[in-house]
Amino acid sequence: MTALDDFIDALPKVELHVHLVGSASLPTVLELANRHTGHTVPTEEEALRKFYEFRDFPHFAEVYLAVNGLIREPEDVAALVVGAARDLAAQNVRYVELTVTPHTHVVMMGMPAPAVTEALDVAAREVADLIEVAYVFDIPGEYGDEAARATIDHALSHPPRSLVGFGIGGIEQDRIGHEEAIRDAFRAAVAAGLHSVPHAGEMSGPETIWEAIRELRAERIGHGIRCVDDPELMAYLRETQLPLEVCPTSNVCTRQVPSMAAHPLPRLLEDGLYVTLNSDDPPMFNTTLTNEYRVAARDLGLGADGVAQLARNGIRASFLPEGRKQALLAELDAVRPAGPVEAD
Repeated sequence: MTALDDFIDALPKVELHVHLVGSASLPTVLELANRHTGHTVPTEEEALRKFYEFRDFPHFAEVYLAVNGLIREPEDVAALVVGAARDLAAQNVRYVELTVTPHTHVVMMGMPAPAVTEALDVAAREVADLIEVAYVFDIPGEYGDEAARATIDHALSHPPRSLVGFGIGGIEQDRIGHEEAIRDAFRAAVAAGLHSVPHAGEMSGPETIWEAIRELRAERIGHGIRCVDDPELMAYLRETQLPLEVCPTSNVCTRQVPSMAAHPLPRLLEDGLYVTLNSDDPPMFNTTLTNEYRVAARDLGLGADGVAQLARNGIRASFLPEGRKQALLAELDAVRPAGPVEAD
């Protein structure tokens, strides 16, 4: 361990962009794969790691759906939440906004919506001494109008106690033709007091980000890295300080960015945009949130001061009450050294 590693470990962190199914550890996925039949997920660790080598985003979506097919009971949902929470707490993560895609559990796997909600509530209570868990419900965009309606219905009819946000993920290009149903769902979510946090500009162009801003009333943008292709959008994001939830390793693994050296994160910061750092689907990408901080500090050249600012950005962009934000910011300041931290 270097001084920089110790510093990153000591930073109090929040995680704003991480998916429930994508958080399932390799041992958890292997246990489910060996317990269930009728699926394509490998049952040996080496084969599973190879299974997680993605050709492109559609291939990643296919693998993600296969893993989701292993989650067949509400108890499995609760176990994933508890596992993800414990993994994050071990990294000094104090708060997580965990993205759940209820359509895949309720409509695709046949679980009752109230039972899924109860599982989410039970799990959040179980880990409350370790980490505060909030939830974001998101629409799987590739499933169109039906998924939009089912997701907002679940969010309004059977919300978990700590549901704070509403989003949309999946293959962005597949939203075409379903804009009105998606907009209607977001209007209802915002009217109900949920925060709008759509994915946009990960695999499609700036127009998807503009749609999220203008029509979905986005308060944060999931990924948003394609904003660099539109100077007007860059200027808007700089002026408004609308936060971007950036996930570097994810972008490289799904081939949205050709290499870590080519990742636009440093440019986004240099241009004055508001950036938070996140892990997305960490076991699938062989990463952790702590590793994302180390990658940002070393591979992307941000150093200790840069990653401390990213941690600060995450706290401020979260949907925590203001008092909790200020307490975490004060704790972050307490661990920040007076001088520079160099890697040994």
